[in-house]
Parts: sequence; C-alpha cells; structure tokens
Amino acid sequence: MASYLQIENISKSYGPKVLFEHIGFNINEGDKIALIAPNGTGKTSLMRILAGKDKSDSGGKIMFLKDIRIAFLEQEYEHDPQKSIMQQIMEHSTGFTKNLDQEHYWEYERRVKKLLTGFRLPDPDQKLKELSGGELKRVAITEMLASEADFFIMDEPTNHLDIDAIEFLENYLSRSRCTLLMVTHDRYFLDHVCNIIMEMDHGAIYTYKGNYENYLEKRDERIANHNAETDKVRNILRRELEWMRSTPQARTGKARYRINAFYDLKDRASRTYTQKQISLAEVQGSSRLGTKIINCKDVSFYYGDKCYLDHFTYNFQRYEKVGIVGRNGAGKSTFINLLTGDFTPEMVCTDPVEYREMTAEQRTGKGLLTGVIERGESLKIGYYHQSGISFNPEDTVLETVNDTRLLNRFLFPHDMLNNKVSTLSGGEKRRLYLLTILMKQPNLLVLDEPTNDLDIVTLNILEEYLKEFGGSLIIVSHDRHFLDRLVDHLFVFCGDGVIKDFIGSYSEYRAFIKEYEAQQKAGARAEEKAARTAAQAASQKPAPAKKKLSYKEQRELEQLEKDLGTLGKERARLEADLNSGTLQYSQLQEASLRIGEILAEIETKENRWLELSCM
Repeated sequence: MASYLQIENISKSYGPKVLFEHIGFNINEGDKIALIAPNGTGKTSLMRILAGKDKSDSGGKIMFLKDIRIAFLEQEYEHDPQKSIMQQIMEHSTGFTKNLDQEHYWEYERRVKKLLTGFRLPDPDQKLKELSGGELKRVAITEMLASEADFFIMDEPTNHLDIDAIEFLENYLSRSRCTLLMVTHDRYFLDHVCNIIMEMDHGAIYTYKGNYENYLEKRDERIANHNAETDKVRNILRRELEWMRSTPQARTGKARYRINAFYDLKDRASRTYTQKQISLAEVQGSSRLGTKIINCKDVSFYYGDKCYLDHFTYNFQRYEKVGIVGRNGAGKSTFINLLTGDFTPEMVCTDPVEYREMTAEQRTGKGLLTGVIERGESLKIGYYHQSGISFNPEDTVLETVNDTRLLNRFLFPHDMLNNKVSTLSGGEKRRLYLLTILMKQPNLLVLDEPTNDLDIVTLNILEEYLKEFGGSLIIVSHDRHFLDRLVDHLFVFCGDGVIKDFIGSYSEYRAFIKEYEAQQKAGARAEEKAARTAAQAASQKPAPAKKKLSYKEQRELEQLEKDLGTLGKERARLEADLNSGTLQYSQLQEASLRIGEILAEIETKENRWLELSCM
C-alpha cells in the first residue's frame, strides 16, 4: 500500500498549554482512520495544520503522496450567503475542475446534483442565506464528496446533520475506496466507516485496528501494561535510592553513570497513567418531581404558512425518557421551546384571526400558537440549548462556576481555573455549560443536541449519569448510540406538524421502517407477478364465441380501459416514491394504504373487463 501521508515531529501550544508535542504518524492508501482525543487536546488544531491553515511550532514534516487529490472538511464552512448552492460549490471547486474538459466538467456537475438530491437539497439554485446550519453542512460535504478526492480529511462531519443525512454519508463513505482521516464522536458512524482508530493521548499517538469496542479493550491493556512497567521501575528506584543515600564516597568516579540512571528512573517512575474521569456523583439527584410534568392538549404552532405542530396532545410522565428525532427544519427545537416556555410574548400570537390579518412584516419573528400547554408547579427545568450559553469571554472558569471540587471532576484542573473562557476549546465550553445546568439539580432535563462538540469519553460518562437521572428526560439528538442507551420511546417528527410516537430505541425504529419498506416492495412484486400470470392464463384460453355487447356494455368496457390506465399510472408513481427512500413516515403510510386500495380496485375492474371482453 502506498503511503498517502507522513507526519514527523509536529507540535502545537497555546501559551503555556501544550496540545501535542513532537508527534508523528503514517497513513496508507485505503486506511479509514478515526482520530480520538479528549476535548482541548488539539484535534482541530492538528486538522488545521494538515489543511495548511496553521503551522507546527516545532517545524517538522507533513508529506502527502505526490499528485494525490486531497479534500478537507473543516467545522466552519466558508461561504457567500448571497450565492446559490450550485454557484458556491462550483466556484469553491476550481482546484478540482480547472483542468477538466467540457465533458468531465458536466460529469462533475451531474455528480454534485446527485449528491445534493441524496442529502435532500434538490434545488441547486436556492440561496445559501436561506439554509439552516445543518443544510449548510450538507452543502460543504457535497462539495467535498463530489471532488472524488483520493484522501478525505474531515473534522466532525456529523455535527449538525440530522440522522437521515448521517446515514446517507455513512453509507457513501463505507462503500467508497477513499482514504480517510476524520475526527468524530459518533460511535455508530465510526464503527460503520472506519477500520483504524488513532488515539492522541499524553502527547503520543497510538493506533488500533478494528472497531470502537476493540479500541477500548486494547487501550485498557496498554494502560495496564504501562502501569505494570512503572511499578517495576519504582521497585528498582527504591533500591537505587538506598544507594544514593549511602556514603558520599560511593557516588564518585565510575558511579557517575549510575547517578544519571537514577534520575532517569525517577522520571520514569513518576509517569503512572491515571485516566481522567468525569464523576457526576457530586451532582446526582434532582429536585422533587410532582405528578404533573407537562400536559399538552390540542397544541398547534404555525410560523408563516408552515405548520410545525399539528393538534398535538400528550401528557409527559414522571421519570420517562423520550428521544426526539426528525429531519433538520422539521420543528424539533421549536417543539421543546414551546414545552419549556422559552418564548417571549412578542414571539407568539395566540389569536388565529389576528394572525391571519397581520401583514408579512408584522409576522416576522412571530408564530401562531393554539391549544393548551400546562406545566407542573414543582417542575424545575434544566434546558441545554443547542446554541449553548453566552459566557462572558473575559470571565475565568472559576468565575463562571465557583466550585473547585466540581470543576476538577469535570476535567477542569487547578491550573485551568484562572483561564479565561475565551481560551477554551468548543468542547470545553460545552462541558462547562453542561456543568452549570446539572449543578442546579433540575427534575426535567431538556437536552437539544447535547453531543455536539463533546468528546467520546465525556459522552460515555454523561450517558451513565443520565441513565441514573432521577427525573424526566427529553433529548433531541442525531447520535444514535446516545439515543439507544437512554430513551424509552421516540417522538418522530414526520413533517407538516405530524408527530408519531414509537415505543423502543432508535435502532428498533430503523429496523421497523426497513422491514416495513421491504414488505411493501415484496407485496407490490407479488401483485405484479399474479397479474402477469392471470393475463398469460387468460391469453392461452380458447376464445369462446363472443356475443355482441350492448351499447351500455360497450361504453362500460371503454371506461374500464381508461380507468385501468389511470390507476396503473398512479400505482407506478406511488411505487417509485416508495422506492426512492425519501418519503417521511406519514407519507410512507399514506402511500402504502393508497397502493392497497389501487390494487383492489384494479383487480375488480380487470375481472369486469375480462368478463365483458370475453362475451
């Protein structure tokens, strides 16, 4: 296998904080590598150095194989909001397209449009300023994939994507023969795409072949072996320490090498590996929770002409854990803002007549809310917003959360307490924000995309805490592993304000949808086969002497032929929609029911047509 990338002796520090020092590694053709490290240890900094947007402090070497095509996906996508999707991609792609002839240039355009459709961005002329953050991320990924580069380098590709988009990207990359280095916290995505895990830990790089579970097992073995070796060194050190304390005459002349070796042993003995862990025991517990949590009765919400919630009725129960899933823009965050009351009076109108009479300008930033939302008197909500919290960047960590014990347990050691919030990484800010919520001991936790920017170690420990949380839990998340471990049922946002309640985990829901789709396809194929067999059998029967049809029967026969043609076209269209994989859950149900009706109607009309035709 050709070596695609060689890294030697690169380092990065910010002030006194050393992110990594003199690291090196090699990536070969066909490797699909997930880079794992705790927040704040320099994953994004390393990616920026590879992208040529930052430099190593120690010089070093970054050597890509000559003539291979490389594509970078950074967390922040540089774009012009005034341009259309297609303009943005084509102008950004000049490095890949400038040497293409007309035929290959058109092929590149077709590839872009196909990917946009796969990511549910079918209108390439739509302006970027009209897109959500998740839609912009899909544009950035489309631009990267369309290049068909040999080597993809991706920093958190699943952040801000909904689950459908994640699964589309996952399937694409798992089938692709590309070489890949990516940072991700999505454990299912990692397992389905990557064949190697690279860990950056304590200034060194460790490589493990296999999946995430194998990585955890081998990592524990490595740490145990390291600490066992350190114990041996300490035993030798005790003996050498006795010698060092002996008479001064023993430490002269030829014994100088032994003195030097002693200090080396002393340094090695101090390197016991202790894994930093977030302990949430200090914030376990919650405020007393009454029998009434949040009761919703016939709640609808419109923003402009778009319906985000359509006559929703549900009473949330004590201790239940519900996950909320659906495509970007389906109204998930709007829904939990309504539940928590996180709207000012200026943002909602409760009078339908008044709302209809408003001008477009008066409706700007205002939605129509009808129905009843009641919250329990003892309810204490802890709401983790997707957008995070607005910290004062000049405040220190300790000024933000004035509890050194808790800060230390949340991986903010003493030497970080006086660091300004502005110097923290994105994941460290998220961790600090999470602590400000949990320490208030809410009895209802509402988490909107809590996994964004959190490292895998933090996620695992957060999951353990939430499994034991003594209150109710509402989670909006695209992290399938996170949902599978925590929730009892799902609210599936199907679009147009429709919400379906599915009892079970996310993986069980996906299995149900796939089985349902397979049954519909199998049923349609069986019906087609039966119809062909019946037609063949009818054509092979000896034709009996026909009697002349009456005028009424002739007109009926002609109408039947027209009806069968119309029904056949409708059936073909619905089958194409079902096979496209783009329908929402409610649309799948409606299409399947309609196909059943059509098949029954076709059978009745075909029987009558045969009867009249054979007369």
